[in-house]
Amino acid sequence: MIFAVIDTNVIVSAYITKNLMAATSRVWAAVLQGKIIPVYSEEMIDEYNEVLRRKKFDIPEHLIKWAIDRVLLNGIRGERVPSKENFPDPKDVVFYEVALSKEDAYLVTGNTKHFPKTPIVVTPNEMVEILKQQYSQD
Repeated sequence: MIFAVIDTNVIVSAYITKNLMAATSRVWAAVLQGKIIPVYSEEMIDEYNEVLRRKKFDIPEHLIKWAIDRVLLNGIRGERVPSKENFPDPKDVVFYEVALSKEDAYLVTGNTKHFPKTPIVVTPNEMVEILKQQYSQD
């Protein structure tokens, strides 16, 4: 199993792209299929609720509720592990600190420049490769 914190921008991108083969779509599909176990906190769920409902994304309400339900039902709750790293956007800190709470967890984000350069911070494309490696061995 792969454990990962899914940054909000990955979910938004998965829902607004028309390309089902886009890396964000494939990562989100892996979450829905149980190949990625999402690690989350209440703060993250609050951000998902707020950002996914922004009018500019025009994501239908039933998809937003379904997405959040999948994270809550299929995921595990993580606690923040304080980090001494500097972040350009303070709202990003929670995602990184929650990823630190689960050994071998990743943080999947489209904004790697907002996070420390560590092996746990991966792009959607990198996560697709991790998934290929993991599931080609099964």
